[in-house]
Order: sequence, then structure tokens, then C-alpha cells
Amino acid sequence: MQSNALHLVCSCLAMVILTLVVGVFMLFTRVSEMRSRRIPPQSASTTFTMGSKLEDVRRADNFRNLFEVPVLFYCLVAIALAVGRTPDWLISGCWLFVALRAAHSVIHCTYNKVYHRLTAFVAGFGLVVGMWITFAVSLASARTT
Repeated sequence: MQSNALHLVCSCLAMVILTLVVGVFMLFTRVSEMRSRRIPPQSASTTFTMGSKLEDVRRADNFRNLFEVPVLFYCLVAIALAVGRTPDWLISGCWLFVALRAAHSVIHCTYNKVYHRLTAFVAGFGLVVGMWITFAVSLASARTT
């Protein structure tokens, strides 16, 4: 496997690991709180009832976040690999995106200061949008040459 392609795959793997770690922490937090507060599992069977019963839903919220904007990241990587265009700037952007999402998760799952979390989110979102635009332009210019 080409070095740049391997970097792209590894950045996706890092995002998957981040998602799994947050998911495991979410599970432990949720089960622990439900046990300590004696909340019957059926009484928290939907997102709405879960939010009204539990006091700490930060990790669950972050877990859901990891299936929103990162989908754009995963799609970009998949398309880049499929068409065989894995420039160095994309590798750097992907690893920076992973770092920003990790920062967002750490903030969200711990002290949860909204402005700090928003900064990490906006930076990551702007980055992935910029990567998509740059990638699309590079594909279009490659097609015309």
C-alpha cells in the first residue's frame, strides 16, 4: 500500500478508535448512573426519556456527534482512495481533523465548556469543508489536463 494511502487509512482507524473509546465511556457512565440512581432501563428507552432521567449525557451526546461531521471525513477518504488521489495536503488535513475531533471529544466528555468545544468543532468542520472543496477542485483540474 502506498504511504499516503496508508496514512489515510490510519487516520480513519484513529477516528474509529476515538468513537469506540467514547462509546465505551458512555456505556460505563450510563450504566453506573442508572444503577446508582436505580433507574429502570425501560424508563430510559428513548433519547428523550434518557435525557430526562439521566444527569450526565455528555458522552452520549459526543458519541452521536462522532457520527455526524466525521461522516464527511470518512467519505472524503474513501473517495480519495477509490480514485487514487492521496496528496500530501490531504494527509495533513486528515490528521489535523482527527486531532480536532479528539480535542472536541475530550472537552465535551470532561469539563464541557461550550466556547472551547465550539472552537474545536468549527475548526474541524471548516477544515473538512475546505478539504472537500480543495479535493473537488483538484479532481476537476486533473480532469481538464
